[in-house]
Amino acid sequence: MIEKDFIPSAYNHTIKEGKVSYKSPSNIALVKYWGKKENQLPQNPSISFTLDACATTTTVSFKKAKNLNDDYSFDLLFEGKSKEDFKPKIKTFFSRIAAYLPFLKEYHFTIETSNSFPHSSGIASSASGMSALALCLVALEKQLNPEMSDDYFIKKASFLARLGSGSACRSIEGDIVQWGKHEKTEGSSDLFGIKYPYEVHDNFRRFHDTILLVDKGQKQVSSTVGHNLMHNHPFATKRFEQAHENLDKLITVFKSGNLKEFIAIVESEALTLHAMMMTSMPYFILMKPNTLEIINKIWEFREKSGTNVCFTLDAGANVHVLYPENEKDTVFQFIQEELIAYCENQQYICDRIGFGAKQLKMNA
Repeated sequence: MIEKDFIPSAYNHTIKEGKVSYKSPSNIALVKYWGKKENQLPQNPSISFTLDACATTTTVSFKKAKNLNDDYSFDLLFEGKSKEDFKPKIKTFFSRIAAYLPFLKEYHFTIETSNSFPHSSGIASSASGMSALALCLVALEKQLNPEMSDDYFIKKASFLARLGSGSACRSIEGDIVQWGKHEKTEGSSDLFGIKYPYEVHDNFRRFHDTILLVDKGQKQVSSTVGHNLMHNHPFATKRFEQAHENLDKLITVFKSGNLKEFIAIVESEALTLHAMMMTSMPYFILMKPNTLEIINKIWEFREKSGTNVCFTLDAGANVHVLYPENEKDTVFQFIQEELIAYCENQQYICDRIGFGAKQLKMNA
């Protein structure tokens, strides 16, 4: 599919008012996306576990305006309170998707959103938030065009979510989602995420992710700025090649259930992401001393216990501790006894692989 496939023809239904609600999860990348082209297109493909507990619930109420609005008309409530500082990001998102949802200026929207995790927790909410909003808007479009297929609905929601936040396109479905054109992955696209299409061993089916909140403060460098620093990065080309190579390897790893090779790829990807930040110009470090303490503790425990616990990192200081279902008791005891002390206020979030967004209710 190409961009113009998401531009609708005339709608055959009219909806005056209604409400739609979606709960959409966050995700954690195994092969990292870092660096983007114009229109939120990735410089390299990525793959992620869809999470379950870390999610955003968004309800969009809509009412037809008497006349076409000059601008986008919406109110935004976060956790039940007006959130004016969120509105510019939503307005930017609407302007990016207007060509694909031409009804946007015909309605007044009330957007109510809340997270299952504290907003100040240091967990990025852009993936879950933008995917939930995109799903609500495409659900409205489906009322205007009831003939829309389920497959097209999913692709369009992922396509639009990407225009709000690149990684949001990986939060529509689960349990493993790939985004970005990759030669060996059938159906892969830079425009939207797809459910991983190949065989996955049971070893990876019920993975756990305990998120250690090392630093809940705002990052000193935004993800957008970080992505843009890849444009003239001295190691960018090799990094993009590495992502393709690691996706090649994961096809075999996922099929065979090889946890040792999985760990090697995932941890290398996490450290490479931060290496790109440390070697950009300007350079920056988002890891904290306690991030490194946790990593070293995980390495020591894995060697001593023979378990398959590993870590990955997002573009921040927090540590995602990944481990298989059959080792959950042993690993979680280790987390409680040795790792939580390195978290800010000893805070952490228990999560696991999930299966994508869910519609909660709709009426028209």
